[in-house]
Amino acid sequence: MRNETRGTVELTLAMVLSGTLGVFVVESGASPFEVVFFRCLFGAAALGAYSLVRGFFAGHGFTAGKLGLAALGGVFIVFNWVFLFEAYEATSISLATVVYHTQPFFLVLLGAVFLRERISARKLGWLAVAFVGLVLVSGVRPGETASLKGLGFALAAAVLYALATFVTKRITGIRPHLIALVQVVVGLPLLLPFTDFGAVGGLGGGWLWLVGLGLIHTGLMYVLMYAAYAKLPTAKIAVLAFTYPAVAMGVDWAVYGHHIGLVQALGVPLIVLASLKVTLSGSGSRPGSAPARGVAPAPRTAGHAPEAASPAATRAG
Repeated sequence: MRNETRGTVELTLAMVLSGTLGVFVVESGASPFEVVFFRCLFGAAALGAYSLVRGFFAGHGFTAGKLGLAALGGVFIVFNWVFLFEAYEATSISLATVVYHTQPFFLVLLGAVFLRERISARKLGWLAVAFVGLVLVSGVRPGETASLKGLGFALAAAVLYALATFVTKRITGIRPHLIALVQVVVGLPLLLPFTDFGAVGGLGGGWLWLVGLGLIHTGLMYVLMYAAYAKLPTAKIAVLAFTYPAVAMGVDWAVYGHHIGLVQALGVPLIVLASLKVTLSGSGSRPGSAPARGVAPAPRTAGHAPEAASPAATRAG
């Protein structure tokens, strides 16, 4: 199998797994804080074991400053998950996932505010297109506070993810697996005060879904993505990333019977197209180069084997 073909298979599989995330969250029966805590716990075990077996801890490259940035990114990532999972409860997996894909636009705005990066007229145009799509997708009518609440949670998650990306993009020379490991480890003490162990004690079969979130959606999924990023050009990474919302919407319909209305459906391609255009506008096309957004919380790295390369910003629930 050719390198790029293998990368395509790996990333597609990772995105399909990502699209099932919402079902695991809902079926666990736990509150968003508890879901994220145990995702961090089991995810840390999976990523730690993989990194140990692969020998990534030797010559890890962390300095106090890089570790601090990774930890700060972890704070944003952890609460990004909490808000996204709250959005699942307040609205639907489909709506929350589509709105969550406004992340690239917040990253552009952060660059303009903190780095004084100029926003081109072209990007402003696509931001306007995305805003129109967001208004259509929200489908909020007067008095529908639940949908409005869910929309707010999803937007908050997108902002937090953009902040995590903004911070972790500044880390170089560290394998993405180790940065992701730091981020989930940070979530443990951070969420401990909000975790009701008495409530999760009676989850029963819900524990299998929580374990799956850690081992499958935080361990296996990240390993597949990081392996794929080094083999694929930016354009293909950006396009394949939209397998995630497509699968999420399909799964939400198949499992829970949720589907978006006609007006909302008109907004989906606007957000997808605008996100894709903004993503590709500042990216190269070589394998392992960094698109403005992707699928998991770890940055592009430098100074290691090609397998370690990943997009500067990644994203997934």
